[in-house]
Amino acid sequence: MKNSFIILLLIFILSGCVGVSSKGVFGTGVSIAFDPRSVGTQLDDNIMEKSLSTRMLLLDKSYFLAVKTKVLDGRIFLTGKVDNLEEKLRLTKLAWETKGVRSVRNDIKVKEKFNFKQSSKDILITSQLRTALIINKEIKAANYQIDTYKSKIYIYGIAMSSKEKNLVITEAENVLDVKSVIASILLVDDLRIKKN
Repeated sequence: MKNSFIILLLIFILSGCVGVSSKGVFGTGVSIAFDPRSVGTQLDDNIMEKSLSTRMLLLDKSYFLAVKTKVLDGRIFLTGKVDNLEEKLRLTKLAWETKGVRSVRNDIKVKEKFNFKQSSKDILITSQLRTALIINKEIKAANYQIDTYKSKIYIYGIAMSSKEKNLVITEAENVLDVKSVIASILLVDDLRIKKN
């Protein structure tokens, strides 16, 4: 009883205002104004994200800042850093145990010695790509989450068309010093339930 009360309390604390925008641990997230998912799907994804975040927090409080979660159309994306490979596998298992999950993409890295030069380069790469997406009028930049780790760009989001998806990937590949682009971009047509 006490654990269920704590879980419920954490869900309310961690949940944001879904009516304004879809926000999570990732930050800005996908703006509802541009989000092609139905309101029901957005709510389902939000509930899944909060449930997983709460269970991770109960497992280890350090995951609150160290690991980020995002749910799009029942697909769970994990990023961040953990101390060892066993933790990464444990979090993958936890994500797969989330009710309604369709797939899990685990891009969590095992911690390494901090490298200021590499971290600065990663921030610059992310900023350059974010700017390129905003400037390109054929791309709805608010629909994409960008993470960069060791000059590898990870992009998550929803594209309105294959053309937009290809434009996003091309913009990412054209950023200076990028080693590779790992894109998890869903097409609107691939979503379970589309916005009317």
